[in-house]
Amino acid sequence: MIERMAARLCALRDADQFRELLVPAGIPLCSNDYLGLATHPRLKEAIARALEQDAQVASTGSRLLSGNHARWEQLESQFADFIGVEAALYFPSGYAANIGLLGSILKVDDTVFSDAANHASLIDGIRLSRANRVVFPHLDMNYLEDALRAQTGSGEKVVVVESIFSMDGDRAPIAQLVGLCERFDASLIIDEAHATGVVGTGGRGLVYAAGRSEHVLATVHTCGKALASMGAFVAGSRTLREFLINHARPFIFTTALPPYSAAHVSEAVVLASQADREREHLANVSEHLRARMRAAGFSVTTSESQIVPLILGSNQTALRFAAALAGAGFAVRAIRPPTVPPGSARLRFSLNATLSTSNIDALMDALTHAGGVSGN
Repeated sequence: MIERMAARLCALRDADQFRELLVPAGIPLCSNDYLGLATHPRLKEAIARALEQDAQVASTGSRLLSGNHARWEQLESQFADFIGVEAALYFPSGYAANIGLLGSILKVDDTVFSDAANHASLIDGIRLSRANRVVFPHLDMNYLEDALRAQTGSGEKVVVVESIFSMDGDRAPIAQLVGLCERFDASLIIDEAHATGVVGTGGRGLVYAAGRSEHVLATVHTCGKALASMGAFVAGSRTLREFLINHARPFIFTTALPPYSAAHVSEAVVLASQADREREHLANVSEHLRARMRAAGFSVTTSESQIVPLILGSNQTALRFAAALAGAGFAVRAIRPPTVPPGSARLRFSLNATLSTSNIDALMDALTHAGGVSGN
């Protein structure tokens, strides 16, 4: 077995797909701390305050056993009120939330229509459900409409997308998706991981901004990105929450996070709701980078968010560009298959509100130099 693992690692190295853990250094361009809250003193204070107030440090069990501290109940109510839905249920990670949601509500005779650019956690949740799968080309609404029309089975139809896609930075057309789902009697699930805290009034997400919350079966809101904390919420109806409590295995069989984690997330939601200035600045620096990249002849693809990819094609080229930028003081990673399709290796600039336009200009100087040195 060790020999087989070693051979597979060698194959990854030969294909320039080997990954290793690195400690980020330099100006952050690969962090999901979109609002710059990760160092906010109020988050540290919230944790310290909870540690002083609570008798125990650990949860000591799953939420269904000994781990259901009052802080979790209060946090879930707070978040449901924040995004304007009936209820929410907290999971210890975004991956667990998507696995738990999709793996529990879908049945083998259902059909899931999944965007080709969906995150791995959505893909794995669908696979675990053993439901029928239709993978439609990225944001191809005509293809999705034809596929929904052609599906005549007895099971439920469910469309699954991200609101802001993690590798391309583009946005799903929420109103159009809602319209298609209503026409063809399909349910809609939207992962708001990269929109929560960033988009909409108070950072409530793209679904809220589109005014379509009541037309969506479930939204998933990751806390480890703009909220600078941990875990994720599945939000929707009270019925959905009760169903997940009783059927979602990652929720049922996972030890709850410590109660002070709930205090951390709660304060992060408050801070994010008040971060209008940071959201506006983030939007401005993101557009500034896209404008500079276009002017320099780089492709910006369809990005319209704080995620701005630079498609470079080969794994080797992406690694070379990443190394050149690291040498210039920028923390960025080469994104390669299987995270993205073969032939679309890239740099994924993940911007945050602590960056300035001068940081972006310095990045473009380094990027232009790297392109000249690399022959691209």
